[in-house]
Amino acid sequence: MIIQEKEYLCQKYQDVKNRNDMKFTEWIKQLREERRILQRQFAAAVLDIDTASYCKIERGERYARKEQMPIIAEFLQGNKEELLTLWPADQVTAMVTDEKVLSNKVLIL
Repeated sequence: MIIQEKEYLCQKYQDVKNRNDMKFTEWIKQLREERRILQRQFAAAVLDIDTASYCKIERGERYARKEQMPIIAEFLQGNKEELLTLWPADQVTAMVTDEKVLSNKVLIL
């Protein structure tokens, strides 16, 4: 059962990353812009953080917290499952980018 779950998660990771290779940061920025919400509005009203912190999230210089994921998905009316897949996928990708030989092994474990 655990192996099947790992294989499923790896496949979901690949499916999401293959979808135009969009990153979590690009996804939330696109959704925010489609809804014509300014970064400062989104940061203050939705996430209760300052604009600079939110800008760092969109640039990929800082990670959003897991607790913020449902709030972001609901407010931006995005696919919650996709968001929750992209969010850790970006973090894993950042960690294994320089380890190309090991990256596939890491994703399977």
